[in-house]
Amino acid sequence: MNGVLVADKPQGWTSHDVVAAVKKKLGAKKVGHLGTLDPMATGVLPLVINGATKYAETLGGGKKEYAAALLLGAATDTYDSVGKVTFSGDASSVTADDVARALAGFTGRISQLPPMYSAVKRNGVPLYKLARKGVTVEREPREVMVFSLVVTSVELPVVRFTASCSRGTYIRSICHDLGEVLGCGAHMTSLRRTGCGGFSIDEAVSPEAPASELASRVMPLEDALKRGGRAAFEELSASV
Repeated sequence: MNGVLVADKPQGWTSHDVVAAVKKKLGAKKVGHLGTLDPMATGVLPLVINGATKYAETLGGGKKEYAAALLLGAATDTYDSVGKVTFSGDASSVTADDVARALAGFTGRISQLPPMYSAVKRNGVPLYKLARKGVTVEREPREVMVFSLVVTSVELPVVRFTASCSRGTYIRSICHDLGEVLGCGAHMTSLRRTGCGGFSIDEAVSPEAPASELASRVMPLEDALKRGGRAAFEELSASV
């Protein structure tokens, strides 16, 4: 069995939890994932099975699509609702137009500072492990590409939006930075990945599904590589 299984990661599961569950159910020798999702996030988590693990870099290219929500009026240390509030502000005067204008400033090729609570490593140690000890270190800004940010609803203090971006983009950083621009603070309250390269939420299956269903949903490696290559080319074209 060599191919890709598009999993729908449940909330509260780590990406590794999904890998472990599917590996056990399928009796696979090797299983990896294409792009970590935080435990609070849900949605598309493509898994490479057995021989497909050799092509993870190719298959992991392409745009990432998200549906997210944020809360205005408070910033947290993790930039999401899991963390501790570090700042509270007044969002009562913020309008939908204010939000749309501010979000527009985060589109295109932008420089983004990885949050301390992230899997980015410093001297081999994930930043989140340092953050949990109360340690903050200097981080190098990373250039990412945000193709679009579209506000879908504003019911203050809650804002919902969709995002299309390159690999390595932190949506919760955009939420946090938006709060700073608006002066009231903000943090992400939900995140669902709806697309990852050539793989969509419409074809995703829960890792809690029976083994027989998981096995039947494994995409042949040849088909997956065609999708991955096409998605990577489309992303490159859009970035130029």
